[in-house]
Amino acid sequence: MKHAGSPILVSDKAAALALTPVSRETEARLDRYVELLLAWQAKTNLVASSTLPNLWTRHISDSLQLLTLAPPAKTWADLGSGGGFPGVVLACTLAETPNAMVHLIERNAKKAAFLREALRVTNSPGTVHLSDIGDNVDRITGPVDCVTARAVAPLHQLIGFAEPLVRQGAKALFLKGQDVEAELTEATKYWKIKPHLYSSRTGGHGWIVELDHIERRIQSATIHGTRA
Repeated sequence: MKHAGSPILVSDKAAALALTPVSRETEARLDRYVELLLAWQAKTNLVASSTLPNLWTRHISDSLQLLTLAPPAKTWADLGSGGGFPGVVLACTLAETPNAMVHLIERNAKKAAFLREALRVTNSPGTVHLSDIGDNVDRITGPVDCVTARAVAPLHQLIGFAEPLVRQGAKALFLKGQDVEAELTEATKYWKIKPHLYSSRTGGHGWIVELDHIERRIQSATIHGTRA
């Protein structure tokens, strides 16, 4: 069964919320977010169209699971937010949390405009930074509890972007695919890390990489044009 006029399966939403339960208020905010995403998807490619029938499990539940790994976190930085996963989803869940904030960093102007509208219609705590990731991380004011990213860049580059925030006490949680072991092998050429790996609740050979400490292995290295 699908929503009328929507490619999303009703059963997929039920499955997602069974995997990662949320409050009724959060569910209502996520519904508004999904409605907006579908409206914008026709003119701006926010997610792969092939994933729309399973949007809730593939994207929303995948994002929600991060909260279980950092339950006290109130301030998040989402690198390369794109269509809002996980950043907007996290903001929707934190709307009732005092002093919560999600920093959404996105270089594409159209996607940044969508992110601002998503935060507005869901009345969720967040701010959108229109810039390259490497140009903005250092400018985030105040402490960050968690830094995350999903489908943005290879792990060794993400670690370079996140290092200033982790050095200041943030936890890094990166959503990665089935090639995570190869990415970790590459990353250890440049970084001293002790990653914790968690299998994704949503299946599909997905993984979450958790990092609490990042140290440069080669002080003067530059990794494919990013900080190292």
